[in-house]
Amino acid sequence: MVLNFDDSNDLLQNAEAQQLYDKLVAQLEKDFSLANVHVDLFQGISPNDLVTVLREKVYYLIMERFSEYLNLLYIIDVPEKAFKEIKVTDAVEVADQVSFLVLKRELQKVWLKAKYS
Repeated sequence: MVLNFDDSNDLLQNAEAQQLYDKLVAQLEKDFSLANVHVDLFQGISPNDLVTVLREKVYYLIMERFSEYLNLLYIIDVPEKAFKEIKVTDAVEVADQVSFLVLKRELQKVWLKAKYS
């Protein structure tokens, strides 16, 4: 599977098409919990709501709890190379780009588990 997506909506449509969306939400819940970061996700959350909640949480962490933000990214294992490619404009745009990277990495985890287990 090549994980080349234009944006979060494209990624989530792909996850739904492969029937991995619910597993993606569960993986996000798991990793946020491991990082001790509360996030309001639940099974059955719509893709649009998922993107909104994730973006808002990442923005909050960047602005208010930066060490927790770094810990979350470490736990999720977002590639450092991807961060270097982020175009820093403002915190909202950075939160949007980081949310996409988080979704992309989490989908990769879910896809690999589904394929090889």
